[in-house]
Amino acid sequence: MSADSVTKQKSLAFAKRIVRLYQYLTSEKKEFVMSKQLLRSGTSIGANLAEAVYASSRKDFTAKLYIALKECAETLYWLELLYECDYLSAPIYTSLRTDCEELRKMLSSSTKTLS
Repeated sequence: MSADSVTKQKSLAFAKRIVRLYQYLTSEKKEFVMSKQLLRSGTSIGANLAEAVYASSRKDFTAKLYIALKECAETLYWLELLYECDYLSAPIYTSLRTDCEELRKMLSSSTKTLS
């Protein structure tokens, strides 16, 4: 079993953006609570895809993909909240949301294929 390499690459690139955003939010904006939640969920997407590669069964593989999908949805929530609370500018929010939505669609499609 393997997770799609394009999805894995995009999740890694997205995680790097999230790490950089976390660094910015904590150092420049002094925001620690929401940014930590964003860091956890935004980096968990790729981590779960990495785990899925070594799943012990098809059911385990599918479960890891669903967890990645749920983490993606959570990340969208934190991005929206940070934007609504004026921690993110519109261009940064829109760019990150677009990348996250693309990942969400890819993961959703993968889970539907497996079901």
